[in-house]
Amino acid sequence: MARVDYYLSVISPYCYFTGTRVAEVCAAHGAELVYKPLDIAALFQRTGGVALKDRHPARQAYRLQELERTSKKTGLPYHAKPMFFPANAAPASYALIAAQEAHRKDGTGDLARLSFSLLRACWAEQKDIADDAVIGECLEAAGFDRGLTFTGMLSGAETYARNLEQAVEASVFGAPFWVCDADEAGPQMFWGRDRLDDLDAYLGGRL
Repeated sequence: MARVDYYLSVISPYCYFTGTRVAEVCAAHGAELVYKPLDIAALFQRTGGVALKDRHPARQAYRLQELERTSKKTGLPYHAKPMFFPANAAPASYALIAAQEAHRKDGTGDLARLSFSLLRACWAEQKDIADDAVIGECLEAAGFDRGLTFTGMLSGAETYARNLEQAVEASVFGAPFWVCDADEAGPQMFWGRDRLDDLDAYLGGRL
């Protein structure tokens, strides 16, 4: 079985616009999808990226145009400047990590729905995803125990830090980013929601 490691940030607009499609692509090909939320600011620092606030005005202006176009193409509403952005991504990331562990143990919940709910809360619903109540609502809506907000904090923090190290080792430099180790050719890397078709083709043996 192919495995796809999904490096994501729960405050990334492009992860939001990815929606649940990567989960659908992996399911169609029988591939295992592993969510690896990480600290995107720390990843940029480690891999030569530039934080949004430090980018040249021309790049910031282009980003806004591209986000508007992507919103129209995907049909997903968004706010260019969310009320709670940038939020502290750690608590929501810990919850996603804890939910994934719970899902592995007993199959409970829908991880794709949870990750998308957290992203939608930030980019479309003007909610603070660092708020325990908001995280709890997203967990519950996706079929998980909202108590994971608290019980998964310690292990979540450890995994969150480990995800960053693994990302750097795997040559990941942005989000969404997928690393697929499907065959003897070694890891195949796909960066950005506009590469989902390529991931689909690769898993299907067409690329």
